[in-house]
Amino acid sequence: MPHVSDTSQSPRKGAITRQTILDAAVRLASVEGLETISIGRLAEVLQMSKSGVFAHFGSKQDLQLAALDAALHRFVSEAMQPALHQAAGLPRLWGLCDQYLSYLERRVFPGGCFLLATWAEFDGRPGPLRDAAAAAMHTWHGAIERAVISAQAVGHLDTTGDPAQLAFELNALLQAANTAFLLSNDGRAFDRARVGIRDRLTRLATAQAPHRAAASLPGDT
Repeated sequence: MPHVSDTSQSPRKGAITRQTILDAAVRLASVEGLETISIGRLAEVLQMSKSGVFAHFGSKQDLQLAALDAALHRFVSEAMQPALHQAAGLPRLWGLCDQYLSYLERRVFPGGCFLLATWAEFDGRPGPLRDAAAAAMHTWHGAIERAVISAQAVGHLDTTGDPAQLAFELNALLQAANTAFLLSNDGRAFDRARVGIRDRLTRLATAQAPHRAAASLPGDT
């Protein structure tokens, strides 16, 4: 890791240094957990003084919250935004699921899904970090549920089903793929998740759904 100067900086250089610290914090937290991240640890990794890191983050919790926010922004960019350009309905819903699996396959974070790891780390520990992790979780789960509602609204999915229930089931398959891959390093976990998601959505697809959805789903090759 290159040495990062912590001397007096211009606003632009200060912003670059802050981003460098955050990038290192996210990489470490992805593998070792957010609780292991501290001002002292980042100073050591980046060959900075503690006061240099402290100048950008006034406390360990401030650093952790900033790392979580940075990870969420990267998650949205890598796992959500590409799919949101898909047509409303079944293409967008499938796109969100498929893009999430692609985000895992590409190892955007070295330790798998940063958000899932953080949820597991803080779900039983009340406080600002748990609240921030829960808000990040709702961002993702809400996107899936809204996509289900949209697919029902445009006539691609049967409207008798509960959108929240279907979103829960799809997320369960995605989370299972993340866990299975991390434990086995076997990419077939992503294939199995796609098969499960495809089967669930195909069963609910209406005659008005895009014609490829009748046998498979948008995004198949």
